[in-house]
Amino acid sequence: MQESEEILRLQMVNEQIARRGLQDERLLEAFRRVPRHLFVPPPYRHLAYADTPLPIGYGQTISQPYIVALMLSLLHLRGHEKVLEIGTGSGYQAALLACLAQEVHTVEYIPELAEEAAQRLKALGFENVFCHVGDGSLGWPPAAPYHGIVVAAAAPQVPQPLLEQLAEGGRLVIPVGNRKYQDLQVWERHGEQVESESFLPVAFVPLRGTFGWQEEELW
Repeated sequence: MQESEEILRLQMVNEQIARRGLQDERLLEAFRRVPRHLFVPPPYRHLAYADTPLPIGYGQTISQPYIVALMLSLLHLRGHEKVLEIGTGSGYQAALLACLAQEVHTVEYIPELAEEAAQRLKALGFENVFCHVGDGSLGWPPAAPYHGIVVAAAAPQVPQPLLEQLAEGGRLVIPVGNRKYQDLQVWERHGEQVESESFLPVAFVPLRGTFGWQEEELW
């Protein structure tokens, strides 16, 4: 079983990521290393390496592998950075970030998901990931500033606290739009100026919190 999962993982990297144009070897090696099936609930584990998002409970999902790879590639990480992830989910993207950056802080709104992810990441030996429970739309000020921030949920607009927590030259990758469809945007800090660029349409679960969607707007 372990061998077949490794084969499926290599196929995922080759066919879903590299073949679509993402060729950075550090990025590809991170996807080869992290066992995605261990971040997927058992009922969906047979689909762990499929080209699709999957439910992980509590109304949340683990994103399609290519979208995760694209978002991480847009951070332009080289290995020495401190990064922030908003939306820990099952911990899969945090594990990938742990392979790509020096220090990873990840914030999850749902306590149960955060606890499960923290235990999973620890068991797999990702010791440079620090899991927090909180309102991710506020970022995580105690460890700011960050060279990269990636948001795994859709915001109605870019949260100002995240822009403020970007280091010089830092990049924020975030889906911005309405509840159904968003643009994947990259914001980059240069002194007091922050420049933005849109990449492609996406569909993410809503970002919850002060600068995200309010609870009454989710129903």
